[in-house]
Amino acid sequence: MNTSLDQNDFITLTSNLIQHNQEVDLMYPGDSADRQPVQTVYGGAHLFKSDTAKKLSSLSLKFMEENAPNEQAFSTALSIPRELSADVYSRVMNKLKNEAVEDFRIDFEDGFGNRPNDEEDAVAISASTELAKGMKEKTIPPFIGIRIKSFTNELIGRSLRTLDLFVTNLVKEGEGKIPENFVVTLPKISHVSQVETLVGAFERLENKLDLAAKSLKMEFMVEATQTLFDMNGRMAMPEMLKAAKGRCRGAHFGTYDFTASVDVIADHQHMNHQACDFAKHLMKATFAGTGVWLSDGATNVMPVGPHRGELTASQKEENMKVVHDAWRLSYKHTWHSLETGFYQGWDLHPGQLPVRYAAVYTFFLQSLKQASVRLKNFIEVAAKATLVGDVFDDAATGQGLLNFFIKAYNCGAIEEKDILATGLTLEELRQKSFYKIVKNRQ
Repeated sequence: MNTSLDQNDFITLTSNLIQHNQEVDLMYPGDSADRQPVQTVYGGAHLFKSDTAKKLSSLSLKFMEENAPNEQAFSTALSIPRELSADVYSRVMNKLKNEAVEDFRIDFEDGFGNRPNDEEDAVAISASTELAKGMKEKTIPPFIGIRIKSFTNELIGRSLRTLDLFVTNLVKEGEGKIPENFVVTLPKISHVSQVETLVGAFERLENKLDLAAKSLKMEFMVEATQTLFDMNGRMAMPEMLKAAKGRCRGAHFGTYDFTASVDVIADHQHMNHQACDFAKHLMKATFAGTGVWLSDGATNVMPVGPHRGELTASQKEENMKVVHDAWRLSYKHTWHSLETGFYQGWDLHPGQLPVRYAAVYTFFLQSLKQASVRLKNFIEVAAKATLVGDVFDDAATGQGLLNFFIKAYNCGAIEEKDILATGLTLEELRQKSFYKIVKNRQ
Protein backbone atom coordinates (compact mmCIF):
# COMPACT_ATOMS: atom_id res chain seq x y z
CA MET A 1 0.00 0.00 0.00
CA ASN A 2 1.09 3.57 -0.60
CA THR A 3 2.11 5.67 2.40
CA SER A 4 2.02 9.40 2.83
CA LEU A 5 5.16 9.81 4.97
CA ASP A 6 8.50 9.46 3.17
CA GLN A 7 12.02 8.78 4.52
CA ASN A 8 12.69 12.46 5.13
CA ASP A 9 9.53 12.72 7.17
CA PHE A 10 10.64 9.74 9.22
CA ILE A 11 14.09 11.22 9.89
CA THR A 12 12.62 14.59 10.85
CA LEU A 13 10.09 13.04 13.19
CA THR A 14 12.41 10.58 14.95
CA SER A 15 15.88 12.18 15.14
CA ASN A 16 15.27 13.89 18.49
CA LEU A 17 13.16 11.02 19.74
CA ILE A 18 15.92 8.45 19.19
CA GLN A 19 18.37 10.58 21.14
CA HIS A 20 15.95 11.04 24.05
CA ASN A 21 15.08 7.34 24.08
CA GLN A 22 18.79 6.56 24.41
CA GLU A 23 19.04 8.99 27.32
CA VAL A 24 16.13 7.22 29.03
CA ASP A 25 17.74 3.81 28.46
CA LEU A 26 20.98 5.08 30.00
CA MET A 27 19.22 6.49 33.07
CA TYR A 28 16.91 3.48 33.48
CA PRO A 29 18.86 0.33 32.58
CA GLY A 30 16.53 -1.88 34.63
CA ASP A 31 16.94 -3.73 37.90
CA SER A 32 20.40 -4.88 38.87
CA ALA A 33 21.11 -8.55 38.23
CA ASP A 34 23.13 -8.70 41.47
CA ARG A 35 21.84 -10.11 44.73
CA GLN A 36 20.31 -7.50 47.04
CA PRO A 37 20.54 -8.10 50.80
CA VAL A 38 17.23 -8.13 52.66
CA GLN A 39 18.61 -6.49 55.79
CA THR A 40 21.27 -4.11 57.05
CA VAL A 41 22.55 -3.96 60.62
CA TYR A 42 23.86 -0.60 61.79
CA GLY A 43 26.38 -0.63 64.63
CA GLY A 44 28.59 2.00 66.23
CA ALA A 45 32.05 2.15 64.67
CA HIS A 46 33.69 2.05 68.11
CA LEU A 47 32.18 -1.41 68.68
CA PHE A 48 33.05 -2.98 65.33
CA LYS A 49 35.34 -6.02 65.26
CA SER A 50 36.34 -8.39 62.49
CA ASP A 51 34.00 -11.06 63.90
CA THR A 52 31.05 -8.81 64.73
CA ALA A 53 28.78 -10.54 62.19
CA LYS A 54 29.63 -13.94 63.67
CA LYS A 55 28.87 -12.73 67.19
CA LEU A 56 25.54 -11.26 66.07
CA SER A 57 24.67 -14.63 64.53
CA SER A 58 25.40 -16.42 67.80
CA LEU A 59 23.37 -13.88 69.75
CA SER A 60 20.40 -14.23 67.40
CA LEU A 61 20.45 -18.03 67.80
CA LYS A 62 20.67 -17.72 71.58
CA PHE A 63 17.77 -15.27 71.47
CA MET A 64 15.70 -17.82 69.54
CA GLU A 65 16.49 -20.55 72.05
CA GLU A 66 15.34 -18.35 74.92
CA ASN A 67 12.22 -16.89 73.35
CA ALA A 68 11.11 -19.40 70.71
CA PRO A 69 12.70 -22.77 71.52
CA ASN A 70 10.68 -24.63 68.91
CA GLU A 71 8.61 -24.21 65.76
CA GLN A 72 5.29 -23.99 67.57
CA ALA A 73 6.45 -21.21 69.91
CA PHE A 74 7.89 -19.21 67.02
CA SER A 75 4.93 -19.58 64.67
CA THR A 76 2.46 -18.85 67.49
CA ALA A 77 4.32 -15.68 68.47
CA LEU A 78 4.18 -14.36 64.90
CA SER A 79 0.91 -15.98 63.76
CA ILE A 80 2.62 -17.74 60.85
CA PRO A 81 0.13 -19.87 58.87
CA ARG A 82 0.19 -23.48 60.03
CA GLU A 83 0.85 -24.89 56.57
CA LEU A 84 4.02 -22.76 56.30
CA SER A 85 5.29 -22.76 59.88
CA ALA A 86 7.61 -25.77 59.65
CA ASP A 87 9.19 -24.56 56.40
CA VAL A 88 9.59 -20.99 57.65
CA TYR A 89 11.07 -22.06 60.99
CA SER A 90 13.54 -24.41 59.28
CA ARG A 91 14.66 -21.72 56.84
CA VAL A 92 15.03 -19.10 59.58
CA MET A 93 17.16 -21.38 61.76
CA ASN A 94 19.32 -22.35 58.79
CA LYS A 95 19.78 -18.68 57.88
CA LEU A 96 20.78 -17.68 61.40
CA LYS A 97 23.35 -20.47 61.55
CA ASN A 98 24.92 -19.74 58.18
CA GLU A 99 24.47 -16.04 57.38
CA ALA A 100 22.45 -14.16 59.98
CA VAL A 101 23.90 -10.81 58.89
CA GLU A 102 23.82 -10.07 55.17
CA ASP A 103 24.82 -6.42 55.33
CA PHE A 104 26.56 -4.35 58.01
CA ARG A 105 27.12 -0.62 58.25
CA ILE A 106 29.97 0.61 60.45
CA ASP A 107 28.38 3.77 61.78
CA PHE A 108 30.18 7.06 62.42
CA GLU A 109 26.94 9.02 62.59
CA ASP A 110 23.98 8.48 64.97
CA GLY A 111 25.36 5.18 66.28
CA PHE A 112 28.68 6.84 67.10
CA GLY A 113 27.79 10.42 67.96
CA ASN A 114 29.97 13.52 68.21
CA ARG A 115 33.26 12.75 69.91
CA PRO A 116 36.62 14.51 70.20
CA ASN A 117 38.51 14.56 66.89
CA ASP A 118 41.39 12.45 68.16
CA GLU A 119 38.95 9.79 69.34
CA GLU A 120 37.14 9.60 65.98
CA ASP A 121 40.52 9.49 64.22
CA ALA A 122 41.54 6.54 66.35
CA VAL A 123 38.27 4.70 65.75
CA ALA A 124 38.51 5.27 61.98
CA ILE A 125 41.91 3.57 62.04
CA SER A 126 40.95 0.74 64.39
CA ALA A 127 37.63 -0.04 62.63
CA SER A 128 39.25 -0.11 59.18
CA THR A 129 42.01 -2.35 60.54
CA GLU A 130 39.36 -4.73 61.89
CA LEU A 131 37.58 -4.70 58.53
CA ALA A 132 40.80 -5.57 56.71
CA LYS A 133 41.34 -8.39 59.21
CA GLY A 134 37.81 -9.65 58.54
CA MET A 135 38.52 -9.61 54.80
CA LYS A 136 41.55 -11.85 55.29
CA GLU A 137 39.81 -14.17 57.73
CA LYS A 138 36.56 -14.22 55.69
CA THR A 139 34.46 -13.29 58.71
CA ILE A 140 32.68 -10.24 57.29
CA PRO A 141 29.20 -10.42 55.72
CA PRO A 142 28.78 -10.36 51.92
CA PHE A 143 27.82 -6.64 52.03
CA ILE A 144 29.47 -4.06 54.25
CA GLY A 145 30.31 -0.37 54.45
CA ILE A 146 30.45 2.74 56.59
CA ARG A 147 28.07 5.60 57.32
CA ILE A 148 29.89 8.91 57.61
CA LYS A 149 28.57 12.11 59.13
CA SER A 150 26.49 14.51 57.05
CA PHE A 151 28.02 17.16 54.80
CA THR A 152 26.73 20.21 56.68
CA ASN A 153 29.09 23.15 57.11
CA GLU A 154 29.73 22.11 60.71
CA LEU A 155 30.54 18.46 59.95
CA ILE A 156 31.96 18.35 56.39
CA GLY A 157 35.59 18.55 57.53
CA ARG A 158 35.12 15.86 60.14
CA SER A 159 33.17 13.64 57.76
CA LEU A 160 35.71 13.83 54.93
CA ARG A 161 38.60 13.22 57.33
CA THR A 162 36.94 10.08 58.67
CA LEU A 163 36.29 8.86 55.12
CA ASP A 164 39.90 9.55 54.16
CA LEU A 165 41.40 7.88 57.25
CA PHE A 166 39.14 4.84 56.96
CA VAL A 167 39.60 4.16 53.24
CA THR A 168 43.33 4.95 53.24
CA ASN A 169 44.03 2.62 56.15
CA LEU A 170 41.68 -0.05 54.77
CA VAL A 171 43.61 -0.10 51.48
CA LYS A 172 46.90 -0.23 53.37
CA GLU A 173 45.86 -3.04 55.74
CA GLY A 174 43.97 -4.84 52.98
CA GLU A 175 47.08 -4.90 50.77
CA GLY A 176 45.57 -2.66 48.14
CA LYS A 177 42.04 -4.09 48.27
CA ILE A 178 38.66 -3.16 49.69
CA PRO A 179 35.69 -5.51 50.23
CA GLU A 180 33.87 -6.40 47.02
CA ASN A 181 30.57 -4.84 48.11
CA PHE A 182 31.95 -1.93 50.15
CA VAL A 183 29.74 1.17 50.24
CA VAL A 184 29.72 4.61 51.88
CA THR A 185 26.36 5.87 53.19
CA LEU A 186 25.77 9.63 53.04
CA PRO A 187 23.13 10.81 55.56
CA LYS A 188 20.84 13.83 55.78
CA ILE A 189 21.36 15.01 52.19
CA SER A 190 19.99 18.54 51.73
CA HIS A 191 21.58 19.58 48.42
CA VAL A 192 22.85 17.88 45.27
CA SER A 193 26.27 19.47 45.83
CA GLN A 194 26.78 17.16 48.81
CA VAL A 195 26.56 14.17 46.47
CA GLU A 196 28.92 15.89 44.04
CA THR A 197 31.41 16.47 46.85
CA LEU A 198 31.39 12.81 47.86
CA VAL A 199 31.91 11.76 44.22
CA GLY A 200 34.86 14.16 44.02
CA ALA A 201 36.36 12.66 47.19
CA PHE A 202 35.92 9.16 45.75
CA GLU A 203 37.68 10.11 42.52
CA ARG A 204 40.65 11.58 44.39
CA LEU A 205 40.93 8.64 46.77
CA GLU A 206 40.82 6.13 43.91
CA ASN A 207 43.52 8.03 42.07
CA LYS A 208 45.82 8.43 45.06
CA LEU A 209 45.31 4.92 46.42
CA ASP A 210 45.53 3.23 43.01
CA LEU A 211 42.01 1.83 43.24
CA ALA A 212 40.04 0.94 40.15
CA ALA A 213 37.79 3.71 38.84
CA LYS A 214 34.32 3.68 40.40
CA SER A 215 35.29 1.04 42.96
CA LEU A 216 33.97 3.32 45.72
CA LYS A 217 30.16 3.28 45.82
CA MET A 218 27.62 5.30 47.78
CA GLU A 219 24.19 5.00 49.29
CA PHE A 220 21.78 7.88 49.82
CA MET A 221 20.02 8.34 53.12
CA VAL A 222 16.53 9.72 52.47
CA GLU A 223 15.62 11.32 55.78
CA ALA A 224 15.02 15.02 55.10
CA THR A 225 12.41 16.85 53.07
CA GLN A 226 15.24 18.53 51.13
CA THR A 227 16.25 15.09 49.84
CA LEU A 228 12.83 14.86 48.22
CA PHE A 229 12.41 18.42 46.93
CA ASP A 230 15.02 21.06 46.19
CA MET A 231 14.77 24.77 47.02
CA ASN A 232 12.78 25.38 43.83
CA GLY A 233 10.20 22.73 44.66
CA ARG A 234 11.50 20.26 42.06
CA MET A 235 12.20 16.59 42.71
CA ALA A 236 15.75 16.44 44.05
CA MET A 237 16.52 12.71 43.93
CA PRO A 238 16.79 12.41 40.12
CA GLU A 239 19.44 15.14 40.10
CA MET A 240 21.27 13.47 42.97
CA LEU A 241 21.28 10.19 41.07
CA LYS A 242 22.79 11.93 38.04
CA ALA A 243 25.37 13.62 40.27
CA ALA A 244 26.42 10.21 41.63
CA LYS A 245 27.79 9.33 38.18
CA GLY A 246 26.89 5.65 38.35
CA ARG A 247 28.18 5.20 41.91
CA CYS A 248 24.84 5.06 43.76
CA ARG A 249 24.10 1.50 44.84
CA GLY A 250 21.17 2.13 47.14
CA ALA A 251 18.81 4.57 48.82
CA HIS A 252 17.91 3.95 52.46
CA PHE A 253 14.92 5.55 54.18
CA GLY A 254 15.46 7.09 57.63
CA THR A 255 12.14 6.68 59.39
CA TYR A 256 12.69 8.73 62.51
CA ASP A 257 14.72 11.60 61.09
CA PHE A 258 12.16 12.01 58.31
CA THR A 259 9.09 11.93 60.53
CA ALA A 260 10.79 14.42 62.85
CA SER A 261 11.52 16.69 59.87
CA VAL A 262 7.79 16.93 59.12
CA ASP A 263 6.86 17.61 62.77
CA VAL A 264 5.46 14.20 63.68
CA ILE A 265 5.67 13.89 67.48
CA ALA A 266 7.58 11.01 69.06
CA ASP A 267 4.54 8.92 70.00
CA HIS A 268 3.51 8.70 66.35
CA GLN A 269 6.90 8.19 64.73
CA HIS A 270 6.75 4.70 63.28
CA MET A 271 7.50 2.90 60.02
CA ASN A 272 3.89 2.66 58.87
CA HIS A 273 3.11 6.37 59.24
CA GLN A 274 1.50 7.98 56.19
CA ALA A 275 4.36 10.48 55.93
CA CYS A 276 6.78 7.58 55.52
CA ASP A 277 4.64 6.00 52.82
CA PHE A 278 4.56 9.31 50.96
CA ALA A 279 8.36 9.62 50.98
CA LYS A 280 8.90 5.97 50.09
CA HIS A 281 6.45 6.14 47.18
CA LEU A 282 8.50 9.06 45.82
CA MET A 283 11.63 6.94 46.23
CA LYS A 284 9.99 4.09 44.30
CA ALA A 285 8.88 6.43 41.52
CA THR A 286 12.35 7.99 41.29
CA PHE A 287 14.53 4.90 41.40
CA ALA A 288 12.34 2.33 39.61
CA GLY A 289 14.28 0.89 36.69
CA THR A 290 17.56 2.58 37.65
CA GLY A 291 19.14 -0.44 39.33
CA VAL A 292 19.33 1.39 42.68
CA TRP A 293 18.36 -0.81 45.64
CA LEU A 294 15.84 0.57 48.11
CA SER A 295 15.80 -0.09 51.84
CA ASP A 296 13.24 0.77 54.48
CA GLY A 297 14.18 1.89 57.98
CA ALA A 298 14.14 0.10 61.33
CA THR A 299 11.68 -0.74 64.08
CA ASN A 300 12.96 1.16 67.11
CA VAL A 301 11.16 -0.97 69.70
CA MET A 302 13.77 -3.51 70.79
CA PRO A 303 12.83 -7.09 71.80
CA VAL A 304 14.32 -6.72 75.27
CA GLY A 305 12.60 -7.89 78.45
CA PRO A 306 12.62 -5.78 81.65
CA HIS A 307 14.22 -8.38 83.94
CA ARG A 308 17.89 -9.39 84.24
CA GLY A 309 19.95 -11.92 86.20
CA GLU A 310 18.47 -14.90 88.01
CA LEU A 311 14.80 -14.88 87.06
CA THR A 312 11.69 -16.39 88.55
CA ALA A 313 9.26 -18.26 86.33
CA SER A 314 6.90 -15.28 86.27
CA GLN A 315 9.74 -12.91 85.33
CA LYS A 316 10.78 -15.20 82.48
CA GLU A 317 7.20 -15.27 81.26
CA GLU A 318 6.96 -11.49 81.43
CA ASN A 319 10.22 -11.10 79.51
CA MET A 320 9.01 -13.43 76.80
CA LYS A 321 5.73 -11.53 76.47
CA VAL A 322 7.62 -8.26 75.97
CA VAL A 323 9.89 -9.88 73.38
CA HIS A 324 6.97 -11.40 71.48
CA ASP A 325 5.12 -8.07 71.46
CA ALA A 326 8.19 -6.38 69.98
CA TRP A 327 8.56 -9.24 67.49
CA ARG A 328 4.99 -8.81 66.30
CA LEU A 329 5.56 -5.10 65.78
CA SER A 330 8.73 -5.77 63.74
CA TYR A 331 6.89 -8.42 61.74
CA LYS A 332 4.07 -5.99 60.99
CA HIS A 333 6.51 -3.28 59.89
CA THR A 334 8.54 -5.65 57.71
CA TRP A 335 5.37 -6.99 56.08
CA HIS A 336 4.25 -3.46 55.24
CA SER A 337 7.66 -2.77 53.70
CA LEU A 338 7.36 -5.86 51.53
CA GLU A 339 3.85 -4.99 50.40
CA THR A 340 5.05 -1.55 49.29
CA GLY A 341 7.99 -2.94 47.32
CA PHE A 342 10.80 -2.42 49.86
CA TYR A 343 12.61 -5.75 50.14
CA GLN A 344 15.39 -4.58 52.43
CA GLY A 345 15.31 -2.94 55.87
CA TRP A 346 17.40 -2.07 58.89
CA ASP A 347 17.89 -4.13 62.02
CA LEU A 348 19.30 -2.68 65.23
CA HIS A 349 19.34 -5.73 67.53
CA PRO A 350 20.25 -9.41 67.00
CA GLY A 351 16.83 -10.35 68.34
CA GLN A 352 15.21 -8.67 65.33
CA LEU A 353 16.98 -10.89 62.78
CA PRO A 354 14.74 -13.98 63.20
CA VAL A 355 11.65 -11.83 62.61
CA ARG A 356 13.13 -10.20 59.51
CA TYR A 357 13.69 -13.55 57.84
CA ALA A 358 10.41 -15.03 59.07
CA ALA A 359 8.45 -12.18 57.51
CA VAL A 360 10.36 -12.32 54.22
CA TYR A 361 10.06 -16.10 53.87
CA THR A 362 6.37 -16.17 54.81
CA PHE A 363 5.61 -13.29 52.46
CA PHE A 364 6.96 -15.17 49.46
CA LEU A 365 6.07 -18.75 50.39
CA GLN A 366 2.38 -18.01 50.95
CA SER A 367 2.06 -16.78 47.35
CA LEU A 368 4.40 -19.30 45.72
CA LYS A 369 1.85 -21.88 44.56
CA GLN A 370 -0.50 -19.48 42.79
CA ALA A 371 2.34 -17.38 41.36
CA SER A 372 3.92 -20.53 39.91
CA VAL A 373 0.72 -21.55 38.13
CA ARG A 374 0.09 -18.04 36.80
CA LEU A 375 3.60 -17.55 35.48
CA LYS A 376 3.78 -21.04 33.95
CA ASN A 377 0.49 -20.59 32.09
CA PHE A 378 1.36 -17.09 31.00
CA ILE A 379 4.71 -18.07 29.51
CA GLU A 380 3.28 -21.13 27.80
CA VAL A 381 0.82 -19.03 25.81
CA ALA A 382 3.51 -16.47 24.95
CA ALA A 383 2.13 -13.70 27.15
CA LYS A 384 -1.41 -13.70 25.83
CA ALA A 385 -4.01 -12.82 28.41
CA THR A 386 -4.92 -15.73 30.72
CA LEU A 387 -7.44 -16.48 33.44
CA VAL A 388 -6.25 -18.62 36.35
CA GLY A 389 -9.10 -19.13 38.78
CA ASP A 390 -10.49 -15.64 39.25
CA VAL A 391 -7.24 -13.82 38.47
CA PHE A 392 -6.90 -12.17 35.06
CA ASP A 393 -3.34 -11.67 33.77
CA ASP A 394 -2.32 -9.54 30.82
CA ALA A 395 1.09 -8.56 29.51
CA ALA A 396 1.57 -5.90 32.18
CA THR A 397 1.36 -8.59 34.86
CA GLY A 398 4.15 -10.74 33.42
CA GLN A 399 6.98 -8.62 34.76
CA GLY A 400 5.34 -8.45 38.18
CA LEU A 401 5.14 -12.24 38.33
CA LEU A 402 8.75 -12.52 37.22
CA ASN A 403 9.80 -9.97 39.85
CA PHE A 404 8.19 -12.14 42.51
CA PHE A 405 10.46 -15.07 41.65
CA ILE A 406 13.55 -12.87 41.29
CA LYS A 407 13.10 -11.38 44.76
CA ALA A 408 12.05 -14.66 46.36
CA TYR A 409 15.02 -16.55 44.93
CA ASN A 410 17.60 -13.88 45.75
CA CYS A 411 16.53 -13.68 49.40
CA GLY A 412 16.53 -17.46 49.88
CA ALA A 413 12.76 -17.84 50.31
CA ILE A 414 12.56 -20.28 47.38
CA GLU A 415 14.98 -22.70 45.76
CA GLU A 416 16.07 -23.55 42.22
CA LYS A 417 13.44 -26.31 41.98
CA ASP A 418 10.74 -23.71 42.58
CA ILE A 419 12.03 -21.70 39.61
CA LEU A 420 12.16 -24.73 37.36
CA ALA A 421 8.57 -25.64 38.30
CA THR A 422 7.39 -22.50 36.47
CA GLY A 423 9.01 -23.62 33.23
CA LEU A 424 11.74 -20.99 33.57
CA THR A 425 15.45 -21.67 33.65
CA LEU A 426 17.83 -19.87 36.00
CA GLU A 427 19.41 -18.23 32.95
CA GLU A 428 16.03 -16.80 31.96
CA LEU A 429 15.39 -15.61 35.52
CA ARG A 430 18.71 -13.75 35.54
CA GLN A 431 17.65 -11.83 32.43
CA LYS A 432 15.12 -10.08 34.70
CA SER A 433 13.00 -9.17 31.69
CA PHE A 434 9.70 -10.87 30.96
CA TYR A 435 9.65 -9.28 27.50
CA LYS A 436 13.06 -10.75 26.62
CA ILE A 437 12.09 -14.21 27.85
CA VAL A 438 8.95 -14.33 25.72
CA LYS A 439 10.71 -12.80 22.69
CA ASN A 440 13.59 -15.31 22.88
CA ARG A 441 11.17 -18.22 23.13
CA GLN A 442 9.24 -17.04 20.11
